[in-house]
Amino acid sequence: MTSRHDLTRRSLLQGAALALGGIVPAAAATTTIGFIYVGPKDDYGYNQAHAEAAAVLKKMKDIKVVEEEKVAETADVERTMESMIRLDGASLIFPTSFGYFDPYMLRMAAKYPKVQFRHCGGLWDKARHPMNTGSYFGYIGMGQYLNGVVAAHATKTKKLGFIAAKPIPQVLVNVNSFCMGARSVDPSITVQVIFTGEWSMPVKEAEATNSLAGQGVDVVTCHVDGPKVVIETAERRGMFTCGYHADQSKLAPKGYLTGAEWNWSKVYSDFAEGMKAGKAPGNFVRGGLSDGFVKMSAYGPSVSAAARARAEAVKAEIMQGGFAAFRGPLKDNKGNTVVAAGNALPESAVELESTNWLVEGVIGAIA
Repeated sequence: MTSRHDLTRRSLLQGAALALGGIVPAAAATTTIGFIYVGPKDDYGYNQAHAEAAAVLKKMKDIKVVEEEKVAETADVERTMESMIRLDGASLIFPTSFGYFDPYMLRMAAKYPKVQFRHCGGLWDKARHPMNTGSYFGYIGMGQYLNGVVAAHATKTKKLGFIAAKPIPQVLVNVNSFCMGARSVDPSITVQVIFTGEWSMPVKEAEATNSLAGQGVDVVTCHVDGPKVVIETAERRGMFTCGYHADQSKLAPKGYLTGAEWNWSKVYSDFAEGMKAGKAPGNFVRGGLSDGFVKMSAYGPSVSAAARARAEAVKAEIMQGGFAAFRGPLKDNKGNTVVAAGNALPESAVELESTNWLVEGVIGAIA
């Protein structure tokens, strides 16, 4: 549902703002930064994590933040970006959702070469895309690896579940990492994955959670925009949960174990300070737990001392740098070797950005 404020913004753009003739307002002492969300800012998930970081920027000197939520991955996002540029004078825009990038953000970047656009994800390519665009993302796979370590200590059935939106590389890395974390504790554990096909599909997410419960899965995690439905449904079914994107512990006081959370305030604060100094954000920015891009939720009451000790030991190793969960010989769930013996892929390995397979131990298929 679109708010009255959003309708006003768009109608102004289509009417009075067109009189600007394509001229971007002159730069002011204040740097204006735009944030665009595909869902609500209070979704206990992907959008909330970005919105919480945007709130930090609002407290920074000489920074103005403009936001719009519930913007579809259609031409709507183009109109929103243009509005932020022409009406608000935004010089840096964060279209945060995966589907905003091509063609919408790229078209706006070509139209407004003096405006910086940074997309959350792994789609930017130096050889093909403008230099006023770029991507930023966090290596949150190791957060899901730690989720898997904790989940392995909680499961009694040795059946874990993962509800995922779309089988893109970042999602597949998370599924695989969760499975490998769990199997590092107990190699007999399996992870059943269900792809809903959409970033936000509450009905399908509830159905998937109930389906996993019916199959004997007793710990579940996810990679969807708003984990709220998954976490609450699992809590009602008596399952344990590991969170994602943001802290969902309030939604599952009994079953919440821990969670992999984004810490976008670190990224956005660095970008904002750079813009104030006249420096554009990097075109390809990445970081993990040790860089402060990612953090873990506090442990829930059901996490055992043994689980805490194991997870903390692994986390300490990750924080030191160089930890490689994807270590050969490693096979996918079809029996193909995906990492050869003697090779290892740390979380920063560019190869992982094109992951198109599910690791051994995951039950499910991409197609």
